[in-house]
Amino acid sequence: MFSFLVFRRCWIVSVLLAYALLPSAFAQSCGSHGVAVQVLGSGGPELQDKRASSSYLVWQDGRARALVDAGGGSALRFGESGAQMSQLDVIFFTHFHVDHSGDFSALVKSSWFEDRKRPLPVYGPEGNDFMPSTTEFVADFFGDQHGAYRYLSELLEPGEEGSYKLQPHNVTGSEKPIPVFRDGDLAAQAVRVIHGGVPALAWRIEIGGKHIVFTGDTNGEGGLTQLAANADLLIAHNAVPEGAVGVERKLHMPPSVIGQIAADAHVKHLVLSHRMLRTLGKEDQTRSEIRKRYAGPLDFANDLDCFAVQ
Repeated sequence: MFSFLVFRRCWIVSVLLAYALLPSAFAQSCGSHGVAVQVLGSGGPELQDKRASSSYLVWQDGRARALVDAGGGSALRFGESGAQMSQLDVIFFTHFHVDHSGDFSALVKSSWFEDRKRPLPVYGPEGNDFMPSTTEFVADFFGDQHGAYRYLSELLEPGEEGSYKLQPHNVTGSEKPIPVFRDGDLAAQAVRVIHGGVPALAWRIEIGGKHIVFTGDTNGEGGLTQLAANADLLIAHNAVPEGAVGVERKLHMPPSVIGQIAADAHVKHLVLSHRMLRTLGKEDQTRSEIRKRYAGPLDFANDLDCFAVQ
């Protein structure tokens, strides 16, 4: 009897450990039918929030079609989601702060071990004296002369032999939505948004007749409301609390602005992400400010959350 109890206890512990070590067992069901957005990273640049930084996957019928941003920790979450780099049709960047782009090279390296044959387009903002353009950003990693990881230059350089090619594109944003990408039923538009002196974009993805908008980091000025018009899902960044002033307010929009944009745009579902230490624990206040303006469905994102697009 004693030996049976010991065996049973050991078996239970081993099962629990197996599930703890394999979170993908619970994460791989996102988007198996229809369109869904999976939050790979729901945090900001802080490590103490215990969240991966900003990154999102757009799924359709069990296939990962588009990636929006690739902040630190998102490569691990990408693997946990069950997605494959060989599946992706396109990558979109909102801007190139580390918490939105830090795991890009890790994802590209992972693709080296997959059987990808077709090019991988990468779209993001143009640069300025402060930040690189998208083409510069990609070349800084994989350029054959000065790239940090130039041993992978065959993924970028013409004439080099490789399994596929990265195709970076600079997007010159405007305050009105502009078409940027189309591949079958997958299309994207962008507008320029204000995030201090950093060139930044918000994205609207159309897929399977559904419309999903990603604000990225912005103070709310510009063409965001027009971009988000009648969106089925709006992923907005909750990086500052109500009452934020100074630099924080110049970079990010408080809950009242998020709520007003969601209401004016007649958004069907609002999800708050990019949750930082200064907003975590203030969900009741945030919800209250948004509810003064927007009455639709509202959720707070966590890593690997899956939101079906209805």
